[in-house]
Amino acid sequence: MSWFESFVLGLVQGLTEFLPISSSAHLRLTAAFAGWHDPGAAFTAITQIGTETAVLIYFRKDIARILSAWFRSLTDRAMRSDHDAQMGWLVIVGSIPIGVLGLTLKDQIEGPFRDLRLIATTLIVMGIVLGVADRLAARDETGGKHRVVKERKTLKDLGVKDGLIYGLCQAMALIPGVSRSGATISGGLLMGYTRESAARYSFLLAIPAVLASGAYELKDVGEGHVSWGPTIFATLVAFFVGYAVIAWFMKFITTKSFMPFVIYRILLGILIFALVWSGALSPHAGESAG
Repeated sequence: MSWFESFVLGLVQGLTEFLPISSSAHLRLTAAFAGWHDPGAAFTAITQIGTETAVLIYFRKDIARILSAWFRSLTDRAMRSDHDAQMGWLVIVGSIPIGVLGLTLKDQIEGPFRDLRLIATTLIVMGIVLGVADRLAARDETGGKHRVVKERKTLKDLGVKDGLIYGLCQAMALIPGVSRSGATISGGLLMGYTRESAARYSFLLAIPAVLASGAYELKDVGEGHVSWGPTIFATLVAFFVGYAVIAWFMKFITTKSFMPFVIYRILLGILIFALVWSGALSPHAGESAG
């Protein structure tokens, strides 16, 4: 991998990680369209450490408060009813599905799941799911003819059941094209949470999963065409770009609809199918060389 490739892929990772459009799919597609080798699941997981570091910094006050309350709850029974302490446990509970499935489906994640036809399918299907979830949220928030405004849930209403459902939604993102934020935010909206609450828990839930996945994949750097230098460079690029994107996105979702992302996902999925069916793009582009 050249330094230019690592810069572009780091830029793509930073731009797409927090948006509900799938960063892993865009890394795969960028390489395929450019005629580069598929960067692979290991490169994707490690560069996500960069964007997840942006989450740690952006939500540093929330994270510090949650960690403090959680650790105190281990010895102080009175603290176990504290919302922040409960959030600590809920992040752990919600991380179980992706941890189990990530190890179980490792071979599929690094192989069959990277087929461009599957990516196109998940882009379209999850785009429709996100659109439906967004529409239901908008209807509750604005009411309408013969309807009253319906109050949506916040993170104070989050329990073990909803935490596990969030976790299962996050685990779906093991398939490129699904989108970690897209799946968890859609799940949250369908369960009746506000956009801001769904996004906030989505980003907090991703922290242990992404950091653990990235650390696990460190052993594979240097194999094939991906070396340490470009990988570290791409991770740094992803961090700086990702921080700017997350700050923008958290403001965006408080007043705007997810429909632009829905339309983009569906159109991109259709484009991929058209290119594959026409023979202009192989569904396994770059894989053999990677």
